[in-house]
Amino acid sequence: MANYQKLTPRSEDYSKWYNELVVKADLAEQSAVRGCMVIKPYGYAIWETIQAELDRRFKEKGVKNAYFPLLIPKSFLSREAEHVEGFAKECAVVTHHRLMNDPNGKGVVVDPEARLEEELIIRPTSETIIWSTYKNWISSYRDLPILCNQWCNVMRWEMRTRLFLRTAEFLWQEGHTAHATKEEAEDYARQMLDVYADFAENVMAIPVVKGVKSPNERFAGALNTYCIEAMMQDGKALQAGTSHFLGQNFAKSFDVQFLNKENKYEYVWATSWGVSTRLMGALIMTHSDDNGLVLPPHLAPIQVVIVPIYKKEDQLAELLAKLNPIADQLKALGVRVKVDTDDKYTPGYKFADYELKGVPVRLAMGGRDLENGTIEIARRDTQTKETVSLDGIVENVTSLLEEIQKNLLKKALDFRIANTREVNSYEEFKEEVKKGGFILAHWDGTAETEQRIKDETKATIRCIPLADLPGHKSEPGRCMVTGKPSAGRVVFALNY
Repeated sequence: MANYQKLTPRSEDYSKWYNELVVKADLAEQSAVRGCMVIKPYGYAIWETIQAELDRRFKEKGVKNAYFPLLIPKSFLSREAEHVEGFAKECAVVTHHRLMNDPNGKGVVVDPEARLEEELIIRPTSETIIWSTYKNWISSYRDLPILCNQWCNVMRWEMRTRLFLRTAEFLWQEGHTAHATKEEAEDYARQMLDVYADFAENVMAIPVVKGVKSPNERFAGALNTYCIEAMMQDGKALQAGTSHFLGQNFAKSFDVQFLNKENKYEYVWATSWGVSTRLMGALIMTHSDDNGLVLPPHLAPIQVVIVPIYKKEDQLAELLAKLNPIADQLKALGVRVKVDTDDKYTPGYKFADYELKGVPVRLAMGGRDLENGTIEIARRDTQTKETVSLDGIVENVTSLLEEIQKNLLKKALDFRIANTREVNSYEEFKEEVKKGGFILAHWDGTAETEQRIKDETKATIRCIPLADLPGHKSEPGRCMVTGKPSAGRVVFALNY
């Protein structure tokens, strides 16, 4: 059972609230390794559901899972200059392959004779090792497309870490595809962006803005980076997923060519795309409240918990005779149900614990309910409860789960709409951005202006939207900073 001592209110200290919630809800904790986390069983159960839902969607797009090495020869990262520049400061480097006992008796030390001829990099991302492999797989147009994904861990040596949002080691999936034409590759990158957006909205109940990154924010080595951006309850933006059109950069770096239908050699076109355990942070910060987690039913490891309230063992048997068939019927419909008969904790403690852990629906039945043929049903999203008849309870619960799912998405979307504003002057922008939320403003398209805005306000261009946001129509205008022409408004925000 989790520690359900009261959380620091969000209004008092949002960062402290988040950190406490992650630990108290048994999602994760700091590890003995600097910057790395231990994902606890309940947190990992949510990640497993994320994996399963995404993996199914990937496979519907023809993707197959594979696995590539954790260690990457240093020389591989040198082959794509922009790529290595983007990750050079975040790399963890393996230099030796053996330990030895300290001659002075002070434990073990690195054996100086065991230095590697070439250092190995713990993968920060896998484009280089994968494209060195694809060279062996591709010779003809008949070998294309290749649609691979791997579920794995990566290491990026972050200085300031926060559980799930930014850790030195994190879990993710990275898809890497190879195509015969530019059009096919770019279309596939866009398709995967749509997969991410559909998953975020229909499974995580998180509304997202689909867009393309500015050159300054683009993935190192990509020609285009597409993204989904979400707004957290404190008004900050969180990048929830990215899909990159890599052009032929990596194919050229690793000399991956294919013989086309005209018997001519050309370089392969590429994409890569990924989401990580950062989604766990997005989930927490979009829906949760001062009482703990609020989980959308489609993601909750336990969708319905059933708590019998009894004083004597014989009464428990009577209650279970009513409750177990309800649980069985729900399970037969694919609902994830737990019947909690643990006698080590009081019902009140259990209620608080399941509230902290965000279980969407709680059913409770005591002696009086048994006599009256009723049951108490509580929903986590609105923290309301009512006593209802046992008749039709299964249909009641299944419809309630879908109602909660829709309500969470609507609530998050309403919040985003209420906190999305247009500004036209730079002075107005400087004031508005402090309030949080998405700021729609004109920008002249130059890296210099973008960097100036970031330096002076800490706000970044989250994306150039691919479609108008609700209530806003993007039209050409003038840059708020320089007055130069702007093709349309872009989304600025402070971000995680």
